[in-house]
Amino acid sequence: MRKIDAAIIMGSESDMQKMKEASKILKEFKIAHKVSVISAHRAPGVLKEHIQSCEKAGVKVFIAGAGMAAHLAGVIASHTARPVIGVPLCAALNGMDSLLSTVQMPKEIPVATVAIDNAVNAAILAAQIIAVGNDRVLKVLRNRKAQLEMKARKLNK
Repeated sequence: MRKIDAAIIMGSESDMQKMKEASKILKEFKIAHKVSVISAHRAPGVLKEHIQSCEKAGVKVFIAGAGMAAHLAGVIASHTARPVIGVPLCAALNGMDSLLSTVQMPKEIPVATVAIDNAVNAAILAAQIIAVGNDRVLKVLRNRKAQLEMKARKLNK
């Protein structure tokens, strides 16, 4: 596997529409990443092997998107010491079931959790984590924040 800094994993193909937004951001930031579809429930062995493979490839952060029971982020977190960002996806109960499943992790198994369907914020948070040791990514983040500020100034003139 080629060197990658981030891994985006979703629980089913139907999650791709929302999770592709994370990949767009990582591409914009020129962060090498891999996108995979692996169910924590249907293929736990495949998921564990994939996590190990990603770690060998240099992954610094995992982004996990799942709906309903949304155990994917927690299962990933149980198999790695790397940061995991959960994206609860709206599949049932307006996404509240996914949000609670993602955020309510037991002590010692943290999962950073963003808002329902907010893969963009997951990618930005992943970039911020990677930027701790990568000045190029840090510069891109600073430039993006400056652009947001300029946009706000223009809107309020």
